[in-house]
Amino acid sequence: MDDDPAPRAVALLSGGLDSYTAAAIARAEGFSVYALTVRYGQVHACELAAARRVAAALRVKRHLELDVDLAGFGGSALVGDGAVELDQAPDRVGIPATYVPARNTVLLSLALAWAEALGAQDLYLGVNAVDYSGYPDCRPEYLNAFEQLAKLATKAGVEGARLRVHAPLIRDSKAAIIIRGMDLGCDYGLTHSCYAPVRHDQPCGRCDSCQLRARGFAEAGFVDPLLAMSG
Repeated sequence: MDDDPAPRAVALLSGGLDSYTAAAIARAEGFSVYALTVRYGQVHACELAAARRVAAALRVKRHLELDVDLAGFGGSALVGDGAVELDQAPDRVGIPATYVPARNTVLLSLALAWAEALGAQDLYLGVNAVDYSGYPDCRPEYLNAFEQLAKLATKAGVEGARLRVHAPLIRDSKAAIIIRGMDLGCDYGLTHSCYAPVRHDQPCGRCDSCQLRARGFAEAGFVDPLLAMSG
């Protein structure tokens, strides 16, 4: 029987820098963290191994991996439908080819279901509305709407529980996220951010995610440990 007195939170954990930092914040805020990773058909599946490394480093209460094949729908370069755009400005206007239809809605719904089963009222995810590459499901108004959905669509919400979606990085730059994570002891050498990895899962350095990561480390004044390891 679990006798941990800490409140529970479910954190979506992709293996990337942002989700690692958000889960570390949940732990620092006193939650017992239950990490959820979803194999949704992403072509950059090496991020799943990174999620396991990060979950172990955070000493989460449980790390659950689920299979939900969004690749069956297509509609995104991240599930193999078209090519990942390279050498594009990551803060350009428009929604990129790496947008996965309704992905965050699917993932948050799974996290919400697990949270309700656990008796948890708090969800954490690493979405960001500053360096966010144009994804519509990374905006504050979307998260506010999902909280309202959670209130209306769950037994816990109908019975009066306040179900909260925490996006602690929502208004931070990538540099600010990195600095915050470093202060929490995050080892970013465990993470994987690249959407189009090359041989041996090495980051391409050319996709939106790689560019945002590189810019963040440069602005924060740190060397990316992945570059240090590959060098």
